[in-house]
Amino acid sequence: MKVSRFSVFVFAALMLGAGSAMAQARIGFVNSERVMREAGPAVQAQQRLEKEFAKRDGELQSISKELQAMQSNLEKNSLTMPEAERRKKEREFGELSRDFQRRQREFREDLNQRRNEELATVLDRANKVVKKIAEAEKYDIIFQEAVYASPSIDITDKVIKALAENQ
Repeated sequence: MKVSRFSVFVFAALMLGAGSAMAQARIGFVNSERVMREAGPAVQAQQRLEKEFAKRDGELQSISKELQAMQSNLEKNSLTMPEAERRKKEREFGELSRDFQRRQREFREDLNQRRNEELATVLDRANKVVKKIAEAEKYDIIFQEAVYASPSIDITDKVIKALAENQ
């Protein structure tokens, strides 16, 4: 019985010590998604991507309209067209459709690759800013992912502001 009481006492003492140590820990939280959406460098990266891919996007939209017009024409006139002309138009439609799908796939792949490159650069800068804030304000730990974070520990606004100042 005495060993059991002693164990309980030691356990309680350790928990009190751990509790006071945890009470002194400084914890912060950064909403990475919000930083990537609102921070100046992230917005600029998005604008660069839009500008870089605008021409190709316009070309794809033009081809899409052309395909729709061809399909509409085929549906309207296929019964009155000579067989050879109908086949020729269907073949042209099929070739353009395949070309469109190929170009669209390449566009998405290129856009995703460039977006990942741009976001990696922004994320790297954001992480440096978070580390600088953590060191300056003596945080013990800063989380970037959480189910819930109290607004009192959220430093996202500080990170966004610091990124804007470091541009």
